[in-house]
Amino acid sequence: MNAPDRYERFVVPEGTKKVSYERDTKIVNAASFTIEREDHTIGNILRMQLHRDPNVLFAGYKLPHPLQYKIIVRIHTTSQSSPTQAYTQAINDLDKELEYLKQAFEDEKNRYEERVKQGY
Repeated sequence: MNAPDRYERFVVPEGTKKVSYERDTKIVNAASFTIEREDHTIGNILRMQLHRDPNVLFAGYKLPHPLQYKIIVRIHTTSQSSPTQAYTQAINDLDKELEYLKQAFEDEKNRYEERVKQGY
């Protein structure tokens, strides 16, 4: 079969950075971040988180090709921020949000298990 191995979608090759940064030479405060081995799931959630930042003028992502397992996130910010600061803040905010969601899920699961033990 001509299809690439499934693990190639997830495993970052040795010597390849997970995230690379390229500053835009034509637009001030704009840059592209290439994120290896990610798809629409991360691209869309990161884009939406970047749109919550008032210093971000533009945030978008694209998958260059279906057989290339990477996304390119483009960020343009105001002069009060930089694309790197916006990217880092978005990642940190998402990490906190997902940690909160995980904790809420575990708390509810524990409450459910307690009710089952008590016979409810």
